[in-house]
This record gives sequence, C-alpha cells and structure tokens, in this order.
Amino acid sequence: MSSHHFVKENQEPALLILEMEGLSFETVAPLLEWVPTVLVSQTEVWTVISWGIKIDVILADLDFQRANYHLLEEQYPVKFLGVQHGKYFQEGLQYLVATKHYAVNIIGLAPWEFEVFPSKELGLDIVLWKSGIRYFPIAGGRFKKWFPKGSLFSYSEKPIKLAMIHDGLETQISFSGKRNLALEEGTTEFFADGFFWLGEKI
Repeated sequence: MSSHHFVKENQEPALLILEMEGLSFETVAPLLEWVPTVLVSQTEVWTVISWGIKIDVILADLDFQRANYHLLEEQYPVKFLGVQHGKYFQEGLQYLVATKHYAVNIIGLAPWEFEVFPSKELGLDIVLWKSGIRYFPIAGGRFKKWFPKGSLFSYSEKPIKLAMIHDGLETQISFSGKRNLALEEGTTEFFADGFFWLGEKI
C-alpha cells in the first residue's frame, strides 16, 4: 500500500471524495500525484481503501465510527470527523478551512447540489467533479481557454448575461440554471456579468 503521509504544507489541492458514481480511479489518480490531503465520506471508504491509498480523514456518523473503529489502527494515522444528517460536504469544507488549505477537488458534487456556494471569503478554490464532468467556477466574469469542438456545460444560480467570442465572432446569451454551450475548436473567451460554472467532459 502506498503512503502519502509526508510533511505537508497544504500547498496541493485537497481531495474530498463524496461519491464516485460515474467516475473511475483512473479519473481521480492524477489528483493524487502530488500527495494531497484526502477526505472520504463513509459511503466511499471501502472503494478508496481498495485503491491502496491512505486516507487522512473519514467523514462519518457515530454508528459508522463505532462499527469501524478498527480502521483507526488499520489505516493509521487516519482520523474520524463526525458528521450528522449526511452533511459530508459541509463538514469536509469546514475542516479544510480550519486546516488552512487553499484549494480542493470535490468528487461527487455538481454546482446545483448545494444550497449556498461557499464564497471566496473562505479562501478556498473549489473544482467539482460529477458524472464524468469537471466544473470550475468563473468568479471574475472573464475566462479564456482553448477547447476542442463539442459542448460545455454551464450553470448559474442567478440570471446572467454571457458573451462568448471565438475567431472574432461574438455570441450572446442570457440564462439561469443549466445551459449547454456548443463550441468550435479553438480559443474561446467568455465575458459574464456574474458568477457561473463551466463544465467540461473528462
């Protein structure tokens, strides 16, 4: 079993695994390359242990902790973090803020699946992975990247106006909620008047 318990300065994005549905170990493996802090919900503990990597924190309710106390020894130096009412995401985020992490990849959460998005005031950069799509936040209203031909997935909780510029041609749309964006191959610039998420297939 490989171990990634070296001296950490929390410089690498942490990994918070809530649910692996629609994703494989091959998808997650590159995120483990630089020895991140790994937090796992009790529902995915056995899956992650089967990968042969060490877990730093198991997010679990009291019943799970009592039934699986042996994990504290078998996976040493793992620790349990108490969770009530299935709030793995909230407890995991609070832990990362308290331990002064600056970024996290969250596996098994889409942008529309939480009530209030934690703002930049937390000091955390957040990327979401769900069902084969990676979502990253566009907080500054402007973004530029090369994409292959295909579709991007966008989401905004509130109505926003979005302009996309590709090869000098500008497309403007207004939307809220989920929206698919058709792209041609090449560099596309995005300009928006509010916060939104972009998702790309992985």
